[in-house]
Amino acid sequence: MKANRLSIFKVSVLAAALAINPVANAALPWFGDNDKQETPSLAPMLEKATPAVVNISATGMKENRQQIPEIFRRFFGQNAQPRVQEQPFQTAGSGVIIDAKKGYIVTNNHVIADTDKIMITLKDGRQYEAKKLGADAETDIALLQIEADDLTDIPLADSDKIRVGDFAVAIGNPFAIGQTVTSGIVSALGRSGLGIEGYENFIQTDAAINSGNSGGALVSLDGKLIGINTAILGPHGGNVGIGFAIPSNMMSNLVKQIVEFGEVKRGVLGISGENIDAGIAKAFGLSTSQGAIVNQVFDDTAAAEAGLKPGDAIISINGKNIQSFFELKAKIGTMGAGATVKLGIIRDGKKMTIPVTLRESKGDNIKASVIHPALEGSELTNGKTESGEAGVKVKTLDKRSAAAAIGLQENDVIVGVNRERINNLADLRDKLEGYEGIIALNVVRGSSQLYLVIR
Repeated sequence: MKANRLSIFKVSVLAAALAINPVANAALPWFGDNDKQETPSLAPMLEKATPAVVNISATGMKENRQQIPEIFRRFFGQNAQPRVQEQPFQTAGSGVIIDAKKGYIVTNNHVIADTDKIMITLKDGRQYEAKKLGADAETDIALLQIEADDLTDIPLADSDKIRVGDFAVAIGNPFAIGQTVTSGIVSALGRSGLGIEGYENFIQTDAAINSGNSGGALVSLDGKLIGINTAILGPHGGNVGIGFAIPSNMMSNLVKQIVEFGEVKRGVLGISGENIDAGIAKAFGLSTSQGAIVNQVFDDTAAAEAGLKPGDAIISINGKNIQSFFELKAKIGTMGAGATVKLGIIRDGKKMTIPVTLRESKGDNIKASVIHPALEGSELTNGKTESGEAGVKVKTLDKRSAAAAIGLQENDVIVGVNRERINNLADLRDKLEGYEGIIALNVVRGSSQLYLVIR
């Protein structure tokens, strides 16, 4: 990806100006009155959908750690702690009203993470302060609530039924210029392995999405929500026609858990595996090169209880085909503990369906290579220092890895990046994602602090 000078950026969504490819024009449905020979238009649908997309402005304070210059250390001592200053910051993005009666608004977690005050601006100009009901950093979904009358919500589509080639419309607030609409098609489904989130199953679209669009709506031509726009692939954050949205079904599963529990109770199978490709298909005698192959079934897990075995090829969930192990992980991880799913598998050349009741995840760990290549070989988790300071803990480490080469050790806790405070995996990803240049990790090891440099 670096060779192409492309990098992945999170963005803030509401939409972008209506621009329909001439080739696509002929295929657009006729929204006018045929007898009056009106021009085809998306306007009737957008008049109903756009009031459900809101502008979000959030403010907070972040810690700025200033290291004491080396020349002054002889006065303060070599173990002198860096000065900590709090500085105000502001974020902007978009959100989607999914329940007008209850005032529920969905957005991206990175739009409102670590903020103290969240303001919602409706399309008609009304403003309200929002309450944060819960969020999930690993899928980048957050649920807000406002108390307001006469709200407009947007109906949810079954995102499992959308197809590559379906028309899609993005609604958001790019570059804070105001609500904007752009159109395109669904370019791909089940995009994963991008390192944007811990759980990825993105809808890819070429509808223009730019900085400022995070949390906005991706809708179908009948005005139903098919996804929450969250990221783009492009140079320096600009749109090149590759945008990603979290599917509405995935979002809905997460929101239901947040409403019920105040958090996401992530479901797990208890297996390790990998993507099925042509080589795996040939080795296992499979008739498909899509899905997930089970490498190991861990003891006392949902998978073990259900009877899954190493060598099983998982090709569908609840009757819907899956393309990869990443997609399996994302769908399982967002369905919630206690949910029963039907896995379509191939075992010894025979197709069968196995029901599995998911168990609750005991913690969110992530392979650090998805955050930055220099951290490859370490497994990270949200943790705390010995003094109770929140950060990112190195759970396991391969001593011959890139992470070990920069000086990381097991049980280290990363508390800052380039003198900016971090509290969790989401913060670490936000600071490192797309960053070019020297990176200084502020690490707490036992009772000592040190900086490790990534060049």
